[in-house]
Amino acid sequence: MMLDKFRPVADRLLAPFVTLAARLNLTPDSVSVVAFVLAVAAGGVYYLAGQTPSYYLVGAILVFLNGWLDLVDGALARELNVASRSGDLLDHVLDRYADIVVIAGLMAGIGEYAIGFAAITGVLMTSYLGTQAQAVGLDRVYGGLVGRADRLALIGLTTLVATFVQQVGGVSLVVALLVFFAVIGHVTALQRFYYSMRALA
Repeated sequence: MMLDKFRPVADRLLAPFVTLAARLNLTPDSVSVVAFVLAVAAGGVYYLAGQTPSYYLVGAILVFLNGWLDLVDGALARELNVASRSGDLLDHVLDRYADIVVIAGLMAGIGEYAIGFAAITGVLMTSYLGTQAQAVGLDRVYGGLVGRADRLALIGLTTLVATFVQQVGGVSLVVALLVFFAVIGHVTALQRFYYSMRALA
């Protein structure tokens, strides 16, 4: 969870956006929905980017916006003192669907379905193990090598570079990204499983 250490900085940067959202009478749930719509748009753009690499730039911007709004919704809920279990559920469900459509767009754009499938399952299992720990009476587990904020940052940065350079040393940057998610996702899921089993022992 590399970016977690910067959370205090992010919270300070979020303040004006949270204030603006409150003044516009936006609810945390509505911000979550907008973030999800941006993720769906990113998935579609990444599919097109497989043939037109310039679209990777648009996808990167949409992913960064999705990640930013994913922080804003939680901060807004705390600011308005309206945090709820239903809002938490909605946010997590939309985040998982967002993860799926973004990675699916990347894999479909370059036609790498097997690697993409491994990447999607790795990402989903990471998130599943985090919440399943809570379901068996433990605290929600966020530990591991790569969290959602890290994934979004990697997707955004990699596709930003891919706008201009699609391959390095004959290896596609997007393929390398999907392989990374496939491997690290499952490793992180297994890490969380191990931590949870030790806590239950």
